[in-house]
Order: sequence, then structure tokens, then C-alpha cells
Amino acid sequence: MNHGYIKVAAAIPDVRVADCAYNSVQIKKMIAKADRAGVEIVCFPELGITAYSCGDLFFQDLLLDSAMKELWRLVETTAHLKIVSIVGLPVRLNGKLFNTAAIFGRGRLLGFVPKTYLPNYNEYYEKRWFASATELSSSSICIDETCYPFTPRLIVGDSRLQFAVEICEDLWAPIPPSSYHCMAGAEIVFNLSASNEITGKHAYRKALVEQQSARCIAGYVYAGAGCGESSTDLVFAGNALIYENGSLLDEAKRFSPNGQMIVADIDTDRLRSQRAKNTSFATCNNNGYTLIPLSFTESSTPVNRYINPLPFVSNKPEILDEIFSIQTVGLAKRMHHTGIEKLVIGVSGGLDSTLALLVCARTCDRLNISRENIIGITMPGFGTGKRTRRNAHALMYQLGITQRTINIVKACNRHFLDIEHNPDTFDLTFENAQARERTQILMDIANQCQGLVVGTGDMSELALGWATYGGDHISMYGVNSGVPKTLVKALVMHVSHWLPYQDRNILLDIIDTPISPELLPVNKEQEMTQQTEDVIGPYELHDFFLFWMLRYGYSPTKICFMAERAFRNQYTKDIILKWMKVFYRRFFAQQFKRSCLPDGPKVGSVNLSPRGDWRMPSDASSKLWLDEIERL
Repeated sequence: MNHGYIKVAAAIPDVRVADCAYNSVQIKKMIAKADRAGVEIVCFPELGITAYSCGDLFFQDLLLDSAMKELWRLVETTAHLKIVSIVGLPVRLNGKLFNTAAIFGRGRLLGFVPKTYLPNYNEYYEKRWFASATELSSSSICIDETCYPFTPRLIVGDSRLQFAVEICEDLWAPIPPSSYHCMAGAEIVFNLSASNEITGKHAYRKALVEQQSARCIAGYVYAGAGCGESSTDLVFAGNALIYENGSLLDEAKRFSPNGQMIVADIDTDRLRSQRAKNTSFATCNNNGYTLIPLSFTESSTPVNRYINPLPFVSNKPEILDEIFSIQTVGLAKRMHHTGIEKLVIGVSGGLDSTLALLVCARTCDRLNISRENIIGITMPGFGTGKRTRRNAHALMYQLGITQRTINIVKACNRHFLDIEHNPDTFDLTFENAQARERTQILMDIANQCQGLVVGTGDMSELALGWATYGGDHISMYGVNSGVPKTLVKALVMHVSHWLPYQDRNILLDIIDTPISPELLPVNKEQEMTQQTEDVIGPYELHDFFLFWMLRYGYSPTKICFMAERAFRNQYTKDIILKWMKVFYRRFFAQQFKRSCLPDGPKVGSVNLSPRGDWRMPSDASSKLWLDEIERL
């Protein structure tokens, strides 16, 4: 395992029906290939040593003896490898024949898992040959004076990873055995299958695996019989699927004439984090299981898994539509509940206020209220640049809202005089006074017109505390409070495609404008001199840290490991650690601002509202996290 990632494989070897020696050679080749690729657990199809489609040949002692002989040959000839393998074969026990999965590795046979649900309908006649695991009279099998577990309720692993096995039809049952396996602690389920192909079945099969992996919050590795099976009445296409909590990691190309193998890295930390948060999962019963100890140690095996540098951002238009609709419906509900029909919003010409204004416009359209009921106020100050001012006015004009401009310079200078602050000292007092003056203007105008102040601040700013307490930190409804900065940009870009050409160009220029609070004086060319990301670091890094810290509780070590791969051509490890330290220091120090947030809609899996996802004491220490970063 490498930082919680375990490399698994589903292998579909070439087989010959009833030729156990040939089949075991092909299986051994694939085990060796998987081991060379760093795979730690590999799964093969159902009854792979004999082939699934042997029919009444399963009654032949010669075939059954040969299958067991080849199993032992595989155990012995792969003993020098680190990999754990799961293969299928028929096994006799107490006068009955069982369709089983044998688990072995590192020179040890670990146990057998018999199939529970035997299909005996349509093209299937498994009850003709096999007994169900429910008919077992013993939970072990003795071979050469050594007894091995023989039970469907078998879990293999240690404190780092536990896995279990089910076989084909088990997945189709109303309550698959894997449901119980996962409640008992299994984090990955391996399915040895021989599901034939008929029209439309592949999509249904994928849906089953997807849903079971999601319902069980587990990894699910599915290996189906391939084209080497008999085609007397059925065709097998060599299905192989690897899912993680409902997400497809890899799948094989069906109908391949040769053997094939798919490999993926399953993030066990992610699964454990999700299970820890899922109270329904935690209350399930997990009694009656046999645990076979098997260690999985930390390794340097390369993790060949795509890590999205923008985990909050979807490239699916329908998802972005949904997020925008959540924001819109949230604001519409607040307006309907309060009876307020006027919205007051500060429009700076930056990304956040642009998205909030677009939400306001769509909300008024939804409620059949004139957009003139939106009062957009630009409040130029010492640092307002000509580019953002131009874009703010152009956007408000194109959207058809009511515009007002209130210059805050005179009011701020008067305030500086009152509190005896030197206006040439460009410190936090100088900056925050402007933010609080703007909020006061918005609130007072809302009182004048009986309107609702719409907040524009986003979730990334809340995470970093990049907001003035009692200033832009306050609103009557924060439509962007659940939207991180990277997603704000994606949403504005998405909405731009809905608008006429001229409006779209305004939004594109806003997207290209550097992010800035514009609180420090402009230069001679009336251009901003303050850029947020120069001070606190790139938002794409902070959003990456935020997502993996909050969503899955990952440590700085794992987040850094992932960030190095996600941003491998963009940021060095030193740069990542530099801004990671800033993130954790600010995140812990600024919790007090998040403890008294205005209402706002949750739009994704992560939220910082004290009434929603995140409940954190304002006095929590960041020492553990910062010390780990120092060690990195």
C-alpha cells in the first residue's frame, strides 16, 4: 500500500474447458504479470481453473482432482511473490460439491469461500452440480491434516486493509453477501463471475456493481469469464470492472480474443473516512465472521491514478446547471418566505459578485419579478481599478438591473479622522474600514427599500478567513457560501454560454481579471496593485487542500502526496508545502468567522456552515497539522 492506495487487478486469462493444467499455467502467468505491476490482490473469474462451462463434467472425479492439484501448484509456484490471488474451482466437502473461490498468497492457502446463491433459471442450471453455502455442515475443510476456513463469512486482512469475496449470482441477490461482508469490516469485495452476454445485460451488470460499491462504501473488483469458455449455448465476453464507492476506476474491453487484465489503485483512506461519517453504516450488525490475518505494509509502489487538481469542479454541464439552480432556489425561497421583492448587492466587477448577481437575475426571472428590483451598487474606493469598475457597470447594464454608485473615499477619510488613523498607513485598519463601510451602505440601503442584502463571499474565502469580520463577512443571505473559488470561476464560465455575445465577453473579461479585494491604492494608470493570490497563495491549491481535508479527513502527508501528482507540471513540492502551511494556519485561526455565518445554501459535498457540515471550536490548535508539514 502507498499512502492508503492499494493496487488491485481483475484478470481474465485464456482458458480451455476442462483443461486444468493449461488454465493454471495461464493463471500463473497473469499472477506474475500482476505482481510485476505492483498489484497486491488479483481476482480471476468464477471456476477459472476448470472453466465455468464444464457442464456435467463437474461430476467427474478426474476433473475435480485435477482442479485441486492445480490449485496447490499455483500456491507453491507463486510462493515467492508478494501478491495475493483469488481463483475459482469446484471443491468437494462432506459429499457435496461447492463452487468456490480459493484465496492464497505468499506460499499460504488462506481459505475457501463457497457460493451462496446458485442461479437455476433460464440458461443456468448450477443446482444440478453444486450445493449452496447455506447447506454447509462445516465451516472448515481439512486437506492433508491441515484445516482451512470454508465459509462465505470470511474476511482477510489486517488493520490497514480487509477484503472479502462473493461469487457471481451472489451480487444479483436481493441482499448480496457483500453487504454483510462490508458491515463486518471488509473494505474491498472481489467477485469471481461467469455472467454470459445478452443484449442489454452489460449496462445492468455495471449498474449492479456501481450501486453495490456505493451502498457498501467499498471497493468492488469484478472479474467475469472470457471468450475461452464454451459457446455451445452461451457467449462470455470477459467483463472486468473496478469501482470505488460508486465511481468507475477501470473496465476491460469486452469480447477480447486474448486474456486481459485491468489494474487500479483503490483509496482505502477515502472509504474509511466515508464509513466513519455514515452513521447508518456504523449501526449495522457484523457478527459471525472469520478473520484470516494477512499484513499489508507501506510500499513505494507507484500510484497510477488520475487525481483531479480541481476536485470541486465538474466538467458536466448538467452538474453546473444543478449547482446554479440550488443557489437560485435557495434565494427564491428566502425572498418568498420574507415577502421581500428587492435585492441589494455590491457589484465590484470581480468573480464572486458576478456570480451572485447572475444568481439574483435568474431568481427574479424565476419569481416573475422585474430585474429592476435588483439594486446593484458599485462602491469605488482607494483601490478600485478602471477595469473592474468598467466591467461592473457593463454587467449591470446588460442584465437590466438598477444601478447606483456610491464613492466610499470621503466616508472612509472621515472615519480615519474620527479614529485618528493615518490614511497613508496602508494596514489592516485601512483595508477593513473600506469593507465595513461598504457593508454598512448595503445594509442601510436595504433598510431604505425593504430589500435583502445578498452576500457575495465564497467558501474558499471563508476557509482562509479572507473576509473582513463585520464587513463582507456579513449579509442577509450568502448565495456563494457553499461555492469555492475554483467553482465560482467554472460557474461564471458556464453561465456565459447562455448569454448573448456582448454579455459573454464581459463575463470572459471578468474571469481573466486577477482576483483582488482592491483595498490598496491603485497606480498612476488606475490599475489594481493588490492581488489576492500573491498574498495567500493560489486558490486552486487551497481548494484542493480544503476538499481533501474536509471531505475525507486526510492528513497533510497524504494531501501533499496527492497534490504533487495532481499539480506535477505546475507546482513543486516546496511550493505546495509553503501554501499548505498558510492554509492550515489560516483555517484554524479563522474559525471564529465561520462560527457566525449568515444563511446560505449547501451545493456540494463540503460546506463550512456551523449549522451544516462543519462544527469546529474556534480555539482549536493547528499544531498537529503544522508539525506534520514541517516534517514533510
